[in-house]
Amino acid sequence: MSVRFNTQPEIHLSAEFILETRGLTKEFKGFVAVNQVDLKVRRGHIHALIGPNGAGKTTFFNLLTKFLHPSHGSINFNDIDITTEGPAQTARRGVVRSFQISAVFPHMTVLENVRAALQRNLGTSFHFWKSESSLFHLHERALALLTEVDLQDFADELTVNLPYGRKRALELATTLALEPELMLLDEPTQGMGHEDVARVTQLIKKVAAGRTILMVEHNMNVVSSIADRITVLQRGAIIADGTYGEVSRNPLVMEAYMGTADASLQGAH
Repeated sequence: MSVRFNTQPEIHLSAEFILETRGLTKEFKGFVAVNQVDLKVRRGHIHALIGPNGAGKTTFFNLLTKFLHPSHGSINFNDIDITTEGPAQTARRGVVRSFQISAVFPHMTVLENVRAALQRNLGTSFHFWKSESSLFHLHERALALLTEVDLQDFADELTVNLPYGRKRALELATTLALEPELMLLDEPTQGMGHEDVARVTQLIKKVAAGRTILMVEHNMNVVSSIADRITVLQRGAIIADGTYGEVSRNPLVMEAYMGTADASLQGAH
C-alpha cells in the first residue's frame, strides 16, 4: 500500500485570518497572566509575539496549544471555535508547536528522527517492532524534509553529534513532518551564536512559504528581518500591534523594553 504525503498543508481560503483570539484571559489565583488579548494572525504571514520577560507570551502559547485552559475568551482557528478542544485535537487540525523543548531523540540518526515524526503523523508511532523494509515508504519524504531545512548531508549522523543550531533545524524538520498549517515557534534562536541565528532565521523564512507562523522571539534583529507583523505584550496585555517600524517607534514599547520612551528597540534582545 502506498502512502501519500502532502508537501504543503491544506489551505482554507475562506478566512483572511487563520487564527483569532477574542478577549483571551488567563488568571492564576488572582494574578492575570494573559489579559483580554484580541489577536489576529493573517494567513501566510510570519507574525511575531514579543515583549519583556514576564509579559505572558509563554502562557499565551500554552493557551493556544491547550496545555492551559482560558479563564475567559475564545480561540478561533480557520473560523472554527476550538477553545474547548484538547491538545491532540487542536494539533490534528494543524496547529503545531515547536522549539519549546528539545523534540528529538539524541541517539537516533537525523533521518530516523524525521521518520519517527512521520510515523507519528500516520498514527503508527509505537510500531517500532516493524521491519526496516516496512518503513521504506517514509524514507523519501523524510529525505525531502531534511533537504528543506538543509540537513540532507547529515541524514546518517547521530543527532547527539549535531551542533546546537543544526539540532534546532532538525526540530523544525520534525515539526514540518506533522504537516502544520499554523506553526508556533517558541524562541527558535534562543541560545544560538550569530552564525546559527542567521542560518535558522533563513530556514524559518524558507519553510514559511505556503504556511503561517506565529513565533515568540527575543532577538529583535530576527524579528525585524522576517516578521510581517508584530504584537507586543506587556503584563499580559497587548500594548502595540503593527509592522516592525510602527511598533519600534511606539513610546509604550520603547518604555517596556528599555525603561524610557527615548530608547530604541534596534538591536535589543
